[in-house]
This record gives sequence, structure tokens and C-alpha cells, in this order.
Amino acid sequence: MTDFTASIIVIGDEILSGRTKDKNIGYIADCLTNVGVYLKEVRIVPDEEEKIIDTINELRNDYTYVLTTGGIGPTHDDITADCVAKAFDVGISENDEAIKMLLERIPLADLNASRRRMARIPHGAKLIENSVSKAPGFQIGNVFVMAGVPSVMQAMLEVVIDRMETGQKLYSCNILTNIKEGDIADTLRSIQSRTSTVSIGSYPYYNDSGYGANIVCRGKNIDELKSIASIIESELSGIGNIEIGKIS
Repeated sequence: MTDFTASIIVIGDEILSGRTKDKNIGYIADCLTNVGVYLKEVRIVPDEEEKIIDTINELRNDYTYVLTTGGIGPTHDDITADCVAKAFDVGISENDEAIKMLLERIPLADLNASRRRMARIPHGAKLIENSVSKAPGFQIGNVFVMAGVPSVMQAMLEVVIDRMETGQKLYSCNILTNIKEGDIADTLRSIQSRTSTVSIGSYPYYNDSGYGANIVCRGKNIDELKSIASIIESELSGIGNIEIGKIS
């Protein structure tokens, strides 16, 4: 079975400066996982033309899909659409259908030059509708260009996922422990060496009760996940408390 892969490009100086906190990466990752598209890489890039173009061209050749967020608004630093057009070596101009979408929300008298920038679409691209602001994103090749505002991005993502060829969902099982990570590392390394179909990760924590580590197992087959979780429980039960969560 083919594995479908994806990367995300987050575009914007405001993310890199810390002024705006990204709320899109985790949401996109969850949605992609649920439909069997595996997120492999995330890049955060500044509002710099060369950097955006180079990143798009690199990632669209490496992965099945590339999803971008940010930089398609009405201001001077919203340069994503122009950069995508240059990455694909196509022209860009005002799109009549995009204008119609904008007019569903913006009165004609208020559709000034700045707002019309949101209707500039690379030639050959397919629009991505959104039910929140009406200003469209677009798809060209395997690149999906979406807004950075979370509510708008989420509306666009619904359309994007419907267009994707998807695969087998990746299931996960969370195993809660009160065991320090250093005390389980060798055991988990040994168990991981026995399976190539389930990935095992450990994530340390600290709270008022002390130190511990939670273990996350991921795989396409629920029975295999259950088997690995049972092995982990058996081999770590003499060290501390183990609680296997639901597979989701």
C-alpha cells in the first residue's frame, strides 16, 4: 500500500518573532493522521521571496503533498501567492471567480486594491473555498495554499482533505507510566528492535507527583499495537505503574 506523505510550510515573520503563536500545525497533523497522510516535516520560513520559493520547490519534490499557511492576505508582506507562482514558473493575476467569492462577503464599494490582492491567483491553480471569510486559498500541483488565521485555515483544510488521495490511518496507543525515562530506555530499545511496523516513543514529564515517562506506540494495525503494548506492560511492570490507554 502506498504511503502518502505531507509537509507543512508556515510562512510569516510574526511566527518567527514570537508575536503570533502557531495554532495550525497540531490541528493539521491530527487531521492528516486521521486520513492516513503522514506528516513528515514542518518548516517555518520568513516573509522572504527566495526562501519561500526554495522551500516550496524542495518540499513539493520530497512529499506527496505540501500545505502552506499564511501570507495570502491583503497587505504588502502577503507574498505567498506570488512566490508559489514563481516556484511553478507560471503567471499570476486577478481571478474572476475569486473576486466573486470576495463579493459574497465584501460590498463592491469596499473592494479596494488591497482587498483585491486576495483574488490574485497563480495561473492554472484551483481555488480552495472557505466558509468563514470567503477569501479563497488555492491548489497548484501538489501544493495547497491556505490562510494563517486558524478558523479560516480549518475551513480550507476540510476542502483540501477532500481532494487528497489518502491511505491507512495511523493508530496510536498512549501508555502512562511513573517510571523515569532513563530506566526504560534499554527495554524500549530492545522492544523496538523486534518490530518494524510499530514505532515506539517515550516522553518524559515532571509534575507534583515526581518524574515519569509516557510511552506512545504508533502503527497501522490495531492488533500489532495491542501486542506491542502488552509486551511493554509485561516487561516494565516490575519497575513501576503501567496504564495502557485506548487505541485511537
